[in-house]
Amino acid sequence: MDVIDDLEAEQDALAVVLDGLSAEDWRRPSAAAGWSVADVVLHLAQTEEAVASGGVDWRRFGDTVDDGMNGMVGNDPAAPEQIYVRWQAARRASVATLRAADPSRPLPWVTNALKPRTLATTRLAEHWAHALDITEALGLDYPDTARLRHVAWLGHSTLPYAWRLAGLTPVPVNCVLTAPDGSRWEFGDAGAESMISGAAGEFCRVGAQRLAPEKSGLATAGPHGDQALRLLRTYAVT
Repeated sequence: MDVIDDLEAEQDALAVVLDGLSAEDWRRPSAAAGWSVADVVLHLAQTEEAVASGGVDWRRFGDTVDDGMNGMVGNDPAAPEQIYVRWQAARRASVATLRAADPSRPLPWVTNALKPRTLATTRLAEHWAHALDITEALGLDYPDTARLRHVAWLGHSTLPYAWRLAGLTPVPVNCVLTAPDGSRWEFGDAGAESMISGAAGEFCRVGAQRLAPEKSGLATAGPHGDQALRLLRTYAVT
């Protein structure tokens, strides 16, 4: 599964949703606190533009990533139709940049530089999570797909970051997940003492902070499984 191809496919899926929205839908609240549907798409446009331009200059707008992103959206008002056109152009430029980049050379991003394929994975994860913010708020269907394998990989691979963010020492965690098609995805060392298991979609939603761990139906085992699930995240903070 090529992650840049899958990023483009995830963006295409979101475009189908956006194409079907009414003018009123664009102004409705999304599931992202404080943001309308238009605000969510503006945020995606801004961050896709940043992929092509060399990073996100969020510190001009706030002391934390969340505050900075909120400030960027609030300081860049536009009509929904303009936002949609802007996002379409930005996402194409982002994908083109990622395809043309040297795979071994990290690109500037939010808190640190990321190699192109890892950056593509974070962009896929963000588009998927914000698509949920839009579709769940509007009562629309947005089924899980095999593209979530990238999001699940991101969640597992960033567990050491999550441990350190909490001031803790990282420990091995094995994740055994059921894919949307019923197949098995496994990340980590099968011999690890601690484990998270269950539906991949729920694992990804917990990592995106769209679902509380205790409501996910995910199972944990070992001395650190429960803590790993509570720390799981698929995005950077500072």
